[in-house]
Parts: sequence; C-alpha cells; structure tokens
Amino acid sequence: MLRPLWSICVMLPLAMVAGSKALAADPIFPAGARLETLWEDGEFTEGVAAAPDGRIYFSDITESVPGRILRFDPRSRETVVHSADSGKSNGLDFDGQGRLIAACGANDGRQALCEITPDGQVRPLVERFEGRRFNAPNDLAVHPRGWIYFSDPRYVGSEPIEIDHMSVYRFDPETQAVVRVTRDISKPNGVIIAPDGGTLYVAETDNGAPDVPGAGSGGGRKKMTLNAFPIADDGALGERRILRDFGQETGIDGMTVDDQGRIYGAVRAESRFGIGVFDPQSGEELAFLPTATLPTNCTFGRGDESQLLYVTAGTGLYRIRVNARRGGPR
Repeated sequence: MLRPLWSICVMLPLAMVAGSKALAADPIFPAGARLETLWEDGEFTEGVAAAPDGRIYFSDITESVPGRILRFDPRSRETVVHSADSGKSNGLDFDGQGRLIAACGANDGRQALCEITPDGQVRPLVERFEGRRFNAPNDLAVHPRGWIYFSDPRYVGSEPIEIDHMSVYRFDPETQAVVRVTRDISKPNGVIIAPDGGTLYVAETDNGAPDVPGAGSGGGRKKMTLNAFPIADDGALGERRILRDFGQETGIDGMTVDDQGRIYGAVRAESRFGIGVFDPQSGEELAFLPTATLPTNCTFGRGDESQLLYVTAGTGLYRIRVNARRGGPR
C-alpha cells in the first residue's frame, strides 16, 4: 500500500495531481479545488457515511483487531473511535430513524447486516439467508421507505462459504424479512440508491477470487461494470442495465449520488484511480478527481456541509468542496 502524498502536504491543488489534464474547467470539481486531509492513522479506511447531526462515520478494516469505526466531527475537527470492535464493518449508512447500519464482513468479522448502537456495540439485524450464513456483507444503502439493500460478495476471509452465490439482498426492518433481489451480478460490491428511490446502482467488481461454486467467480479477473436496476413499488428489482463497462481495468468500489442523480464512484483502476462522476442514464464520465492512493468510498456531508464530498482512501479520510449537493436526506 502506497503512503498517501497527503501526509506530506495537508492540501494539494488538483491541477498538480492531475498533471497536464488539470480540472480547472470542470463544472463539478471547481477551479483551484483542494483535497483536504482530515485523518490518516488507519489501516484500510472504508464505508464513509454522514449522520443526521453532520458527524462523519467511517470504517477502518484492520488485521490486528476485528475492525473499528471512527467518528469525525466537522466542527471540532476531532476524530475519535466510535466502536473499537466493529465486527469488520465495511459499508455504513444511516436509516430514517438515525440508526447507524453496517455491512460486516468475513475474516473474523460478523458476516451480517448489523446496527451499531450509540455506545459502539454491534447488534446483528440479519445473519443468514435460507438458513445459511452470509458470505461477507460489503456495502449497503437505505431506501426512503426503510428497506436496506446490501451486497454479499467474498473478497477475503477463510471462513467456510455456505451460500453458493454472491448476490444483492433487501432487508425489511419492519417484517424482518430478507429477500435476494438479484444474483445477476457475479460479484456485487458498492450499492447506492437514486435520490428519488427509483433506481438501485450496483458496482460489479469481480477480481475472480475466491471461487464460490455457482457464483461465476474464481479463476482470474472477470467483470468490472456499473449497473442500474429499477426499483418497483414492492422493492423488487427490474431488469439490469449496464451503464459502464470498465473492461480489463478495476472498476468501482463504494458510491454516492448528488441531488442531480449523478453517481460518484471510487474507481480503483491501476492506471487511473480516483473519484469518477457518471451520468445516471448513459454512464458517461462527467468528471474525475484523482486521489493519491486507491479510493474505497465517498459520501456527501449534511446540512451546511452538503456540498462537501468526503472520501476514504488508503489509510485516511479526506474531503473536497464541489459544485453539487448531497442527494437524499440532508
């Protein structure tokens, strides 16, 4: 893992990062915009989410302990540990009641969709599908109607694999029902919902390992795509539409959306990594923000900070002001 350049300079102009392709004329990333370092003492940061009170939560996936969740306060600029044992949390989001929901993975993690309580405890919401333990819940998105969509691939972890497919699920907190909504994606990663609640976007990030029988993975790199699924009134998904195919390059990890419905994805292509902004209809890249290390996720702040884009990458947390606003609850 490369040491982020931000540790050398707290803020670095994007034009310097982008070289000859400066982003001065970019309508989304303004001229002279700078990435700001907020914290860099992690091992592998992920799953950034903004709480209703404006504080920023993110996962730190560690090897020595079962992971942790950090909390950054934009007012005091302090970062503290919210949960010292997060059950290997990855993706995070807040539901309509203000509860912190986490996708907890494998590799000595909970392998479950969980609630993280205000005092940092982990409370499993759903751990199994049809009696079998999940592979490794990776990311989640809360629908305006309260449903929780989450992806269940397996990238790391020696635990036995009980489910012979890597799928996307929908959990209903009211009925406690969990339903598989699609297994069309060979290895689902990041998920996000359009601001109007009508579309679920799913990143397919199939690195080919481990081999899950019947899941279409294993045996080397496979599909790297960005996909859109219409969401029906009952929460079911319609036909898959591939918005963008990244070919032989690594695609998207985590994602967010702005109030125009544009998709912001953490692109991990070895030749060009950073935050890509994509048109929700055509999949066209509208803007690109280079990062010093491989990014994992991003989200917008809330309230007065709804124009600040927070990014997890490498060992840290960063942010940048953009010409866009948070999509969804502010």
